[in-house]
Amino acid sequence: MPLTPLDIHNKEFTRGFRGYDEDEVNEFLDQVIKDYETVIREKNELFEKVDELEERLEHFSNIEETLNKSILVAQESAEEVRRNSKKEAQLIVKEAEKNADRIINDALSKSRKISLEIEELKKQASVYRMRFKMLIEAQLEMLHNDDWDELARSMEEELESSSPGED
Repeated sequence: MPLTPLDIHNKEFTRGFRGYDEDEVNEFLDQVIKDYETVIREKNELFEKVDELEERLEHFSNIEETLNKSILVAQESAEEVRRNSKKEAQLIVKEAEKNADRIINDALSKSRKISLEIEELKKQASVYRMRFKMLIEAQLEMLHNDDWDELARSMEEELESSSPGED
């Protein structure tokens, strides 16, 4: 069990003939008590700082997990939109070809409408692709940001400076 400042303060030595100077010993013990209290206070502050940094790390880990899930959802949505767009375009084209022989005027009208819809879908797909690309690039930029490296270095330095063997 480690000594407390109170243990040091209350320590009494037996007196012998021509022993140590009592005032000198008491002065030294007072200095030891002050230094020991400082070390304990610094140790407690470091523990608090470690707890705070662990909380921040957990916060960033939660953000990272949320972003990863968001990216997966966005990728799945993009794939579903692409498949649905492709299926819808194929159905529209088949319907237009089937009706072209029977009703030429209706087929031309529908063909124009289908072309406009395809163009709109292409524009929407292009916009979605661009937004998705920007999202991924922003996420990658966050991961490559120097703040992560600085945070890791800061935590390593603090952990190294608070290791028990260096007191």
